[in-house]
Amino acid sequence: MSSKTLFFRRLALISYLSLLSWSIIWHFVLSQPQVHSTLFLLLFWVLPLLLPAKGLIQGSPYTHAWANFIVMLYLLHGLTAVYASTGEQWYAAIEILAASGMFVGCSFYARLRGRELGLGLKKLKEQ
Repeated sequence: MSSKTLFFRRLALISYLSLLSWSIIWHFVLSQPQVHSTLFLLLFWVLPLLLPAKGLIQGSPYTHAWANFIVMLYLLHGLTAVYASTGEQWYAAIEILAASGMFVGCSFYARLRGRELGLGLKKLKEQ
C-alpha cells in the first residue's frame, strides 16, 4: 500500500471514529432533552455509522465507497443544523468537519486502493 493510500485510509478511520463519537456526545450528552426515546436516537444516529464498521476497519475499498452514502446523511444534517439550530451551530460545524473528512478519506482510499488491487470498472473500449 502506498503512503498516499495509507494517508487517506487513516483520514477515513480517524474521521469515522470522530463522527461516531461526536454523534453520541452531541445527541446524548450536550443536546437539550428531546421528545425522542433513547432507542430512537440510537437507531437514527449510531446504527447507520455502525453498518460499515467491519469493512472500514478491515480496509475494504468497496465498503469505503458505499460508506459515503451513509456519511452524506450526517453532512446534510450538519449543514441544516448550522443554518436552522440556534445554539448548536458549533456542534454542527464539528459534525460537518468530521463528515467531510470521512467523505474525502473514504473516496480517495477506495479509488487508490481499488486501483492497487485491480478492482476498477472496465471501460467500454476494453470490453
